Amino acid sequence: MPHANAALTPRHRLKVARLVVDEGWPISEVAARFQVAWPTVKRWADRYRAGETMQDRSSRPRNSPGRTSQKVTKRCLSLRVRLREGPIQLAARLGIAPSTVHRILTSAGLNRLSYVDRATGEPIRRYERPYPGSLVHVDVKKIGNIPDGGGWRYVGRQQGEKNRAATPDKARNRYGGPKLGYAFVHTVIDDHSRVAYTEVRDDETAMTAVDVLQRAVAWFASRGVTIERVLSDNGGAYRSGLWSDTCEALRIVPKRTRPYRPQTNGKVERFHRTMADGWAYARCYLSEQERRDALSGWLHHYNQHRPHTACGNRPPMSRLINVPDQYS
Repeated sequence: MPHANAALTPRHRLKVARLVVDEGWPISEVAARFQVAWPTVKRWADRYRAGETMQDRSSRPRNSPGRTSQKVTKRCLSLRVRLREGPIQLAARLGIAPSTVHRILTSAGLNRLSYVDRATGEPIRRYERPYPGSLVHVDVKKIGNIPDGGGWRYVGRQQGEKNRAATPDKARNRYGGPKLGYAFVHTVIDDHSRVAYTEVRDDETAMTAVDVLQRAVAWFASRGVTIERVLSDNGGAYRSGLWSDTCEALRIVPKRTRPYRPQTNGKVERFHRTMADGWAYARCYLSEQERRDALSGWLHHYNQHRPHTACGNRPPMSRLINVPDQYS
């Protein structure tokens, strides 16, 4: 591809060279005919005689004495992944300029710490399925139940323990105190649209996970989405025969992530973090039931009103077509 100010395209360069070399035209006449300088005509004629291409040569220098060595580049990337330090700190360790460190990190796609997985230190490889239903992610988030009167996050540990002790519950923990147990948030989220279906249950058994999946399939189907694949971690519920049989009956292909690779299921993991900030611990709930009752309102806001950066700053439901309650 010639540069923006090139007077001759590669096809005309070849024509110019052939007029001079093959047909014997004077360089001055060819230059006047094509309205270019005679050194330009001579350049392409000389390249034609040498059998070279008529395309532009690379402007990259043959030698770069000041170029950062491969050894320093590899050490820079290794320190970035392992220590998660910025250009200034890495420059001090390596003895090079911060601008050089920034250039190395940008070239490798590691210039932002959000591009590096916090658990493994590996670069995050982002992907997105081409249409709704082609893949959904499932996972369970375990959160502690809230005692009547409020939990320790908002009322303090002393009052929180009093509320916990006053809440009716026959179960006891290993220290002899009252045991409120946990709430298990089951989530099914579409990879393409980020539309989420969530239920709060009292356990994470295979039967509960299957029931949530069946209800989620019906919920997505009512919105015109047919689920084809489901991706889960290696939890016991998802490795059970009941889960496999149910997926087969629903004509869904079950997939599981590699062990110790939670980032593969990162979309539902990130949703759970958003849900924790926006719903689970967003305000002082005076009981567990009050928090559970607030889930449907927050989920409606997330799916249909909250801007999502992965959806072009539009709500996830905007990626579905002809949904009855899309704009409610």
